[in-house]
Amino acid sequence: METKQFSFSVFNNFAEDGILQALIECNKLKEKPIFVCVGSDLVLGDSLGPLVGTLLKKKKSNAYIYGTLNMPITAKEVEYAKTYIKQMHPKSTIIAIDAAVGLSEDVGLIRVTNKGLKPGLGVDKNLGVIGDLSIIGVVAEKSNKNYNLFNLTRLNLIYLMAEKISNAISDYVNLISNAQFEIGQEESKNAQ
Repeated sequence: METKQFSFSVFNNFAEDGILQALIECNKLKEKPIFVCVGSDLVLGDSLGPLVGTLLKKKKSNAYIYGTLNMPITAKEVEYAKTYIKQMHPKSTIIAIDAAVGLSEDVGLIRVTNKGLKPGLGVDKNLGVIGDLSIIGVVAEKSNKNYNLFNLTRLNLIYLMAEKISNAISDYVNLISNAQFEIGQEESKNAQ
């Protein structure tokens, strides 16, 4: 499968629409996906995933969401989460959300990719891939001292990214729900 990657600046007014369109392109409005929001509430730069999960829960999104500020899924718990999710949702598409480090000019970018992600790469952990699709937010510049940079990340950047990502995901889930409802209505008419 050809890798598709879409990037949007968090400061662009159309970033939410771009993320929504990228999700549609990567998943074609199939079944409702499962969202796995990876990160820790103990490190500001790593809190993007759990913050997105928390905002989605507050929006009462009609989707399964794993990983919130209250119950985070840290990089070391990803393997357990993968096993659990595969058992509970064996046929579902998994969209993983996490913070990342990158080049200085990439800080503030939100990337949607049609493949999973490897959590913990920013702090040199070699963990397995989670997700069929991924959304990452580049929150800091990659350096030899990434852990320190994660602690120096601006809360405003993390929160702005989390808002844009959660709004786009919420719109995406609503689109899928509406499409499935319309298909159900059409099938009901055809059965009569």
